[in-house]
Amino acid sequence: MSKEMLSALDALESEKGVKKEVVIEALEAALVSAYKRNYGQAQNVEVEFDQRKGDIHVYAVKEVTDEVFDSRLEVSLKEALAINEAYEVGDDIRFEVTPKDFGRIAAQTAKQVIMQRVREAERSIIYDQYIKYENEIMQGVVERRDSRYIYVNLGKIEAILSKSDQMPNEHYEPHDRIKVYVTKVENTPKGPQVYVSRTHPDLVKRLFEQEVPEIYDGTVEIVSIAREAGDRTKMAVRSHDANVDSVGTCVGPRGQRVQAIVNELSGENMDIIEWVDDPAEYIANALNPAQVVDVTFDPENDKAVTVIVPDYQLSLAIGKRGQNARLAAKLTGYKIDIKSETEADELANTASTTEAAPAEEAAPAAEPETAPATDDAPTVPDDAADLND
Repeated sequence: MSKEMLSALDALESEKGVKKEVVIEALEAALVSAYKRNYGQAQNVEVEFDQRKGDIHVYAVKEVTDEVFDSRLEVSLKEALAINEAYEVGDDIRFEVTPKDFGRIAAQTAKQVIMQRVREAERSIIYDQYIKYENEIMQGVVERRDSRYIYVNLGKIEAILSKSDQMPNEHYEPHDRIKVYVTKVENTPKGPQVYVSRTHPDLVKRLFEQEVPEIYDGTVEIVSIAREAGDRTKMAVRSHDANVDSVGTCVGPRGQRVQAIVNELSGENMDIIEWVDDPAEYIANALNPAQVVDVTFDPENDKAVTVIVPDYQLSLAIGKRGQNARLAAKLTGYKIDIKSETEADELANTASTTEAAPAEEAAPAAEPETAPATDDAPTVPDDAADLND
């Protein structure tokens, strides 16, 4: 048993990276519990593992006292002095109490401890390996599915793809190869757990970093992304080099770069716009492909705007089920109210009429004032009073 134990510890250290000292410390603690459980002993005991020979010894620890009340925990000063004249009251003495058949129990306990340490080591290695990929893209293979999740094999672990992280226009079958975005890596009591997504906006960002070298090296920056997975994504980009066209760089020659990403995302549409400092121009760009006539900011809310578009472009600006306007609002961070030119003119005319109305009503109030006499003004006869009489 001694040789087997030492060889097992050596193998564990070399293959799994678990230090021998850590396992021995855990083994000694487990053997203390095993001794108390199997031999009905509650006294203070220590287990010592001889790393050179592989032998295991159990010691009962007793305190030196003047008067002994519990022989399992205490030893008299007289007995202690008989062992060694240097002992004093309060000292601890170790007495070996290793049972004859303790080797069998020790072997079983050692096996359990080593297996547990192996599992912990493997979990730790897997966690350390995959935590580096958090917020990054990985390629996996669809393994299986149940009522809640799809399980994606990432090599040494199965990642979880929940329903909310699945593309609505995609159907996943076993053995399908897919790229996923790692949203979270947790070290749970049952082992490491990796959560992945196909709908996260940063999946688009990472795909463009892979496809466009100028984005990867920082020449072109992705400022903002608004996405409705499986349908459409709007992405605002800007260039840090005056000689580099940010939008053209992302689209690529004959649209090859953006088309590769569209194919990866099963036909999801991509609107790439240029980010500019002027909020009005940026909002107009965000509503692409619609043309914008004017952008008016709300004086009472600095994050609300009214956008005026040509009548024939109104439905295009709003988009199917309001998608274009909704994505533009997410992209820019502004609440966008879209109106046609005709509607804007009608509102302006209504506002003008409303403002003019109070002035017209105020005119009659000035009539009671005495008007200056003129040559054309009618005169009242002096005998008018007599006529009244």
